[in-house]
Amino acid sequence: MKLSAIKILEGKIILKSGLHIGSGNMEMHIGGTDSPVIKHPHTLEPYIPGSSLKGKVRSLLEMESGLMIYTNGDVVSSGTLQKNGVKDNADLQTRCIEILKIFGSSGADKEDETGLGPTRVSFADCYLDDEWKKRAKDNRWLLTEEKSENVINRIKGTAEHPRFIERIPEGTKFKFLVTFKILQDGDGNLFDTVLLKGLKLLEMDVLGGSGSRGYGRIVFEFADQTMNKTFKNLNPF
Repeated sequence: MKLSAIKILEGKIILKSGLHIGSGNMEMHIGGTDSPVIKHPHTLEPYIPGSSLKGKVRSLLEMESGLMIYTNGDVVSSGTLQKNGVKDNADLQTRCIEILKIFGSSGADKEDETGLGPTRVSFADCYLDDEWKKRAKDNRWLLTEEKSENVINRIKGTAEHPRFIERIPEGTKFKFLVTFKILQDGDGNLFDTVLLKGLKLLEMDVLGGSGSRGYGRIVFEFADQTMNKTFKNLNPF
């Protein structure tokens, strides 16, 4: 196993609806929001953590692979390869190995036991696109918005339990960067097919919280125009 190349995928993520990725700060402040979005601690600008992208892409690929019923909702691991129903199914074995090669095994798995090597893909944190940020500053656009939500009492027909969710507005653009290590023969195919399929599934689904309420719709715009065309015509099913 030898590092022979690093593939780079870069471009922009464009929000097609408000995005909420929580900061984890549950402390309530008078006049503040109930659920703030994550922000850079120095600039206080919202961003998309690479871990959020990686986790959602991986989970969608695991859902699409058919492996979820063998993991009880846990992350696919090397142990999944030994599950009844997986170890005697060549297609599921292949899908499991692809996911483990791209995203890595759990900390409990030893590399010499799996023989799959280290994680191939790395997702960088996505910060505001420079050009879009300048436009936002020139036009005095807010970088976040507060959306009020409530629960409807089914009998009274009235709104109850109001809460205020912070989110990043539709139209905001972020820079994104994904790198992919080529360590073995066939790794290039994992990049060209499986990883791109995962990104397409994410574009078809949602990122962040409250997706069932319209949040988190995104589109990818790649710097390479050939990749844009390939991605646009990609059918993951």
